[in-house]
Amino acid sequence: MGKREKHGKHLVWDWNGTLLDDIGAVIGATNAAFAELGLDQITLDQYRELYTVPVPKFYERLMGRLPTADEWTVMDGAFHRHYWQRAEGCGLTAGAAELLAARQASGFTQSLLSLAPHEELVPLVRRHGIAERFLRVDGRVDRASTDGKSGHMVRHLAALEGVPAERVVVIGDAADDAVAALHVGARAVLYTGGSHSRASLERVGVPVVDSLAEAVAVAEELV
Repeated sequence: MGKREKHGKHLVWDWNGTLLDDIGAVIGATNAAFAELGLDQITLDQYRELYTVPVPKFYERLMGRLPTADEWTVMDGAFHRHYWQRAEGCGLTAGAAELLAARQASGFTQSLLSLAPHEELVPLVRRHGIAERFLRVDGRVDRASTDGKSGHMVRHLAALEGVPAERVVVIGDAADDAVAALHVGARAVLYTGGSHSRASLERVGVPVVDSLAEAVAVAEELV
């Protein structure tokens, strides 16, 4: 099997809201943080319709203005404090472990790219027993950054030597995942179980699916 065939269809998986079923923890942490900050509580549907990256823009949609640098520091700190209290109780999305194992057994490659802090992401992926399914696991190394995933995707693919972007499909739950894929010349499939509503995902112009199994099936057809 040559290198091109081996890497024929490489998947780059998102973590939060895609492989990790943590939208409940995200909403709980968001509302706990909002309570501290004097902001109104938000429903899951409202969150999915308003959420965007960079995250300060999400707060602008809620507050009517961008938070100041000091406000953002407080907001971000409050969210992550509440989120990590809840994240330990989150499981993988239904069928995720089996899909990852089957793809690895088939000889196809996959990797994980997340905006979660790298030093917290890697132990969590290991605890879920799936770290060995990936060629690479990359999280955010600059905790202060609010950038989206595009620049990280460039570095991620550069580190995956021998994996051409035109044979890559990104599977994620956010519009930013598709933006990052298009930025490097890859394809994307977006999953409705995470941070965005189906309507907001469909505005991106890439395939939108309701399960990870469907995401993998569509990805197989794209490259």
